[in-house]
Amino acid sequence: MFDRIKCEISRSRALIDSLTEARGSGALFERDKVSGYCEILLHRIAFYQHERLIHLLVLILFALLTFGSVTVFLITLNYALGLATVLFFALLIPYIVHYYHLENGVQKLYSLYDELAAFLEEKDE
Repeated sequence: MFDRIKCEISRSRALIDSLTEARGSGALFERDKVSGYCEILLHRIAFYQHERLIHLLVLILFALLTFGSVTVFLITLNYALGLATVLFFALLIPYIVHYYHLENGVQKLYSLYDELAAFLEEKDE
């Protein structure tokens, strides 16, 4: 999923760079093209927001299971439960890293959308 977000970030950044160059040279840009891309980007951001919410819920579930198993393991000292605790940690750490990248990617898309919207607002004035 994060690879898709990275591609979206690079596409948006390329469009913003080309709009910045066009503005610097005094050339006009196609307002409809930028507006259409903004709508598509907003739709994709909504998809990524949903994905982010689902990943957050799964992350919370794994965190609760991990810390619950740690607590029960410390009380009972059941080694089978200790193995489950280690496995939960082994899944929780990469999942936190994955969610971190997903969250930062979506936040970057928000800022790129704002930059594109600023181009459209500037053109309206």
